[in-house]
This record gives sequence, C-alpha cells and structure tokens, in this order.
Amino acid sequence: MNIALRYAARSDVGLVRSNNQDSGYAGPHLLVVADGMGGHAGGDVASSIAIAALAPLDGESHGPDDALAELERSIDHARQDLVDRSVTDPELVGMGTTVTAILRAGNKLAMAHLGDSRAYLLRDGELTQVTTDHTFVQHLVDTGRISPDEAETHPQRNVVMRVLGDFDIDLTPDMSVREAKPGDRWLLCSDGLSGFVSPETIAQTLADTPDVDECADHLLQLALRAGSTDNVTVVVADILDLDVLPDGAAPGTGAQIVGSAAIDRDAPTSAADGPAARAAALMASANAPAATEEPAADDAPEAAEGEATPGDVAEEGEGDVRPGRAPRRWITVVAILLVVAGLGVAGWAGYRWTQTQYYVGVADGQVAVFRGIPENAGPVTLSTPIELTGTRVADLPGYVVDRLETTIPAESLEDARARAERLVAEAAEESTDAPATDGTTQTPTEGATETPEAGAPDVTPAPTDGAGSGA
Repeated sequence: MNIALRYAARSDVGLVRSNNQDSGYAGPHLLVVADGMGGHAGGDVASSIAIAALAPLDGESHGPDDALAELERSIDHARQDLVDRSVTDPELVGMGTTVTAILRAGNKLAMAHLGDSRAYLLRDGELTQVTTDHTFVQHLVDTGRISPDEAETHPQRNVVMRVLGDFDIDLTPDMSVREAKPGDRWLLCSDGLSGFVSPETIAQTLADTPDVDECADHLLQLALRAGSTDNVTVVVADILDLDVLPDGAAPGTGAQIVGSAAIDRDAPTSAADGPAARAAALMASANAPAATEEPAADDAPEAAEGEATPGDVAEEGEGDVRPGRAPRRWITVVAILLVVAGLGVAGWAGYRWTQTQYYVGVADGQVAVFRGIPENAGPVTLSTPIELTGTRVADLPGYVVDRLETTIPAESLEDARARAERLVAEAAEESTDAPATDGTTQTPTEGATETPEAGAPDVTPAPTDGAGSGA
C-alpha cells in the first residue's frame, strides 16, 4: 500500500479582526494549523514562527519510528525561537500559539497538539474529535464539574491552559501515532470554525463534499456565515492509496501556506454576502483606512448556499451555530496550573505575563479598568482594579451589565480606558433618552433605533488576539 495525501488549506481574517493571526500549512507529508495570540503585534508572529519551524519536516519522508520524535523536536525548536524573538523584541513578550500538526510517515501519522485548535477524523461516515482542547472549561468537563452543554456558554470558555509560547517553561504537547487508512478524511482547524459551527454541520460538510478544495472553501464560508468573530483556518486532507488510483489521479505535491505565515496576512475577509459580512464591511470602512478587497473565490459563495441545511442554519442562527466566542482569549498558561504547582521562576514568569493584560469589569459597583486576568490561582488574585470611572453599574442597561460581569478584554491600558469611556457615554445617553417624568412620552427619531453605540464594547474592531486565542 502506497499512502499519499490530497489536501487543501484555507484561512480568512474573519468578520471582526484587523489582521490574520492564524497560520496553516498543508504539504505531502505535513499538515499544521497554528492559532496565534498575544495582541496585534504578537499572534501573527508566533504562528508564523511555528510554521517556519515545522515546515522543514515536509521536505523528506520519515520512518514511523522517528517521525514522532522529529515532530516533537521541531515544536521545541519553535518554542525556543519564540523565546529568542521576545528577547530581541520586547513588544512581543507574551505571544503564543496553538499547534495542531500531523506528520505522515509511511502508513502512520504522527500527531502533536497544544491548545484549542482541533483535529477531526471522518472515517466511514462518522466524525471523531481526535484532539482534546487544552482549555479551562475542558478541564472542568473532564473533572465532572460542568457538563459539555454548560461548557458551550461558560464565561471562561476562551481560557487556554496550554500553548506554545515564549514562556520559559516546559509545556509538553500531546503526542500520538495513528494509522493512515485510505478513505479517511482529516480536518485541522482553528476555533474560528469549531467555535461557531456545530460538529454535526462539520461532519455533513466533510461527508458531502468530495473535493478537498471545495470542502475547505465550504467550511470557511460556514464559519463566516455563522458570524465567526475570530480568524478562521482549515486544512482538509484525504488519505489515498496510490496503488488503486487511476492514471493521472495522483495528488499534487506543492505546499500550501495560508494565513499570517503567507503573504496575505492582512487580506480582507472573503465572506460571502450576508448580514454578518455586511456588518463587518461597515465596521471596517468606519475604523480602518480604505483598502482594495480581493475578490472571493468564484465557487465559494455557491458552495455555502448550495448546502441547504448548513447554509440556512448559518443565516438564520438556528441550532447548528454555536454561541459566539469573545474576540480575545485569555491565555492562562500558568495562572491555573503553574502558580498552584509552585514552579518557582517559571510560575513567576507566568504571573508577570498576566500583569501585562487589561480588561473592563466591575469594582465597588462601578465600571472599572483592571490590570491582569479575571482568574484566581489558589490564593493568588491575578487581577487588580486600577481605575474607577465613577459610573455606577446600576445606571447601565442590562445587556451591558451582563457583558461587564463576564468582563470585556482589552488590548492595552489605553484600549481598556477607551472601552470604559464608551460605557460611560452610553450611560449618559441612556439617562438623556429616559422617558420624561411629566407624563409625556418622548417620540424616538427614526435613526435612534439604529444607534451604533449600542453594544459598542463588543464589536469595536480593535486589533485583538485570540478568543484569542487566539486565538
């Protein structure tokens, strides 16, 4: 049996982000998805470094006995490259990336996994999630503290506990070896897909779309139509037996590199026309310099609309679309694990990273700017309110209060202040627009129902990681 891969890689900046921090790679021996995180200046660099460290593995065949060790060694090299880059460029300190990679070695597949990107296997029509998310909520599910359904809407569902980063600590990836079985279809993806499109829809798309390029395009459009707030990256690969393929049907062997590791890291979204895409276009035009948009692939919109059930669900927001994730993910790499474990200098390095993060929340009944992340590690509190706005939470509309209670991540202290100021302005507007007390009723103007400030803290397309990230 002569095994080969037929593959396709796609990546899109998404509907909210200003740049693409995901990276993807697909080649005859290697498949990788990396979801960078660490702010506008760091996430794209981190995922690109990971791809650069792993890509040389695609240049030669590997024996089953050494493939796993070589894959793990390359990931360790990537980690060291991240550390070295942070030393030379302090603005990148705290960057990290998920890594989910498959290295083909004959009829075996060596796999490495860190973070919350995912690997799925479609075999005989049944979809299996092969990887386990390295997230706080997955830990809660594994320990029986919450159910999988509760995890879908948990306020800390974006907290990643294990990533490849510039932290001077040992975070060993999950390593495994699996059989490469002809007829199998593999999907590697960032959480820009898996966080917004249900496993059932993913399975249907993988099963019903034979061509890997069309399948990758379709999955990408499903995520965008679902309103994904994150970068979206997918790698689809079929396992083939070359001995039974007809003449001329052998797969190509050229590498496909997408996302921030490619030259199109700042390319605009290729989202098909729809409510979410139109909203993203309006936000982009209002908050960014004008740019020439590259046309979407001609067949991508038709692919998304041709699948009636997934397309309808994505447009109407019914059961197949998961709850949206926050635009940025808290990377609690050591906050939950290492401080509790008492790992000395490594734990301190992780704590120091948390103190470079900011968010908006509630303190003393007021809107407040916090330094840190909204978590505790045993007796250690990882956040501190540093500025009180004087605006009472009781004066804010209920939906804003709900958002504050789950916290509003920010890119920097200045960004946190700006988000808090918008909340203060919104509170003042709510007070001004309140019904008169003399028995008269104010008649709203036609445009008042379309005020863009409502929910502004959630949709401002400031450069963010992630979700997250994201990440």
